[in-house]
Amino acid sequence: MSSPPSVMLNPFEPGYFEDPYPQYRLLREQDPVHRSPIGPVALFRYDDVYAVLRNPGLSVDERNATPLPLDAEVAALLEGRDNLGELTMLNLDPPDHDRLRRLVSKVFTPRTIERLRPRVAQLVDEALVEVAARGDEMDVIADLAFPLPFQVISEMLGMPEGDRVELRGWSHTMTKTLDPVIDVDDVRAAGIAAEAMVGHVRDAVVWKRAHPAGDLLSALIAAEDSGDVLSEDELIAQVVLLYIAGHETTVNLIGNGTLALLRHPDQLARLRGDPSLDVNAIDELLRFDSPVQFSRRITLADCEIAGVAVPAHTILMTCLASANRDPHKWGPTADDVDLGRAGAAQHVSFGSGVHHCLGAALARLEGQEAIPALIRRFPRLALSESPVWNNRIVLRGLDRLRVAFDA
Repeated sequence: MSSPPSVMLNPFEPGYFEDPYPQYRLLREQDPVHRSPIGPVALFRYDDVYAVLRNPGLSVDERNATPLPLDAEVAALLEGRDNLGELTMLNLDPPDHDRLRRLVSKVFTPRTIERLRPRVAQLVDEALVEVAARGDEMDVIADLAFPLPFQVISEMLGMPEGDRVELRGWSHTMTKTLDPVIDVDDVRAAGIAAEAMVGHVRDAVVWKRAHPAGDLLSALIAAEDSGDVLSEDELIAQVVLLYIAGHETTVNLIGNGTLALLRHPDQLARLRGDPSLDVNAIDELLRFDSPVQFSRRITLADCEIAGVAVPAHTILMTCLASANRDPHKWGPTADDVDLGRAGAAQHVSFGSGVHHCLGAALARLEGQEAIPALIRRFPRLALSESPVWNNRIVLRGLDRLRVAFDA
């Protein structure tokens, strides 16, 4: 499975984090089933990515994979960490995955999410009123994208308001270990953050058992299916997952989507003037610059993908972001933003198959409320400095997006 020397998935290439899409395009065209230098096989075409995501014969459990070569100190730290992550839906195969998802889904339905819309709109409005009162500039990430989804998930779960700043920091630190390239400092910091978050959630669960209320955490504690309930560790693992997966991805959706509109002023003007586009626009922005760039699957037996032999226990990194720009799926305008694009919701930014993101409806709702409200409240919104990217491979997003406006 050798690749042409000139084509390689290389996050260390200058400019990659600012714009990885030229690299994806070359790989999609020249080596779409690509043996990456760090070990996994990466897939770049929509049809291949979609088929792999929906293949029930593949695994997400990293214990089924041939271990990747790691720095000895990193490997030792990972070996010694708490294994609660192995209990999340994200890292389990059926039937264990199906059992957990069935229990959590009972209290995380689209109808439940839609009832949050007025509260989300209120939180967005309060954030924009506050930044307008401070002056004529804001950081879209710090002032809107970062606090909004965290406040929403915290309120849903019924977590104490005073603890949210710490929880937000722990979540942000823990997500660094999702990247295939990590250093010792990141792993060590993530371990400390994970220990703190798990301890905090465990204490919250104890308190909620004694003081149930009308919130998601109380509902998860009470969730039952034919006599089956979540164990204590399973419950804690799913709550931590909701914080991490539900927060970082939505931050990236709001930040990446806002930047895409600022760089495509014709589409920004189109959305500002036509609220009927709000729903489709968010799916198009998710397609254009996916908050999650890669999703993992693992082969359990020797197989073939697009005519290329792939051994058992190989990690497959499906490049969601490349699939979302594949002209064979999206036509000659695949690299353009078109807020009225037909079929925009067929993107794979939330994955597909049994592991399709449980929080997709919530992320869409938050995007639909935040981005249109921002651009309509401030009609002269414009970049005031170059965006600062987070330099993540898997969760692509911005650390800072400063804009100017006339309040």
